[in-house]
Amino acid sequence: MKKKIPNFKTEDEEREFWATHDSCDYVDWSTAEVGVFPNLKPSLKTISLRLPEEMINDLKILANQRDVPYQSLMKILLAEKIQEMKKRKAA
Repeated sequence: MKKKIPNFKTEDEEREFWATHDSCDYVDWSTAEVGVFPNLKPSLKTISLRLPEEMINDLKILANQRDVPYQSLMKILLAEKIQEMKKRKAA
């Protein structure tokens, strides 16, 4: 018989509980079902980035050619470069 999950007053209280307790004592994972959450969006964090004006102008020109905002193009280019470097490191 599994233990009963307590009622929590706050998320912090629940977070502390699960940080110090094993969920296997409270949940029968053999009966768990796969959940699908199609509307979840990745967490984003805003950063400040100083770039030379010429670089920003070049980005805007390239982005305009692709009909995307220049900030989106920056994310695409950065993601591509990160993947390339990760693959190179793994090889």
